[in-house]
Amino acid sequence: MSHHVYPDTTSPDGNWRDHAACAREEDREIFFPKGNSGPCLIIIAEAKAVCRRCPVAEYCLRSALETDEAFGIWGGLTEQERRKLKRRSRRNTALLDEDDEVAV
Repeated sequence: MSHHVYPDTTSPDGNWRDHAACAREEDREIFFPKGNSGPCLIIIAEAKAVCRRCPVAEYCLRSALETDEAFGIWGGLTEQERRKLKRRSRRNTALLDEDDEVAV
């Protein structure tokens, strides 16, 4: 098994995208479904399947979170899933901050 090292999402050239599975997809529109119900659920599932086999999905997700990407599927998560993840992260950070204050 080979071990690949990809640059951080903040790298100036952002070349992690060169390794993205979606860059080789013929139909990139699947990453930007026009909704989140009905037939769009099939499209979302197709996009997530591509993300699951992507060697740089973690970088993609991190980039989307850092830039507050509002549209599309990035790193295997929809807009709603990324918002939920960010809210959870903020709550956990706030709880950790409260624990630090109590411990002092």
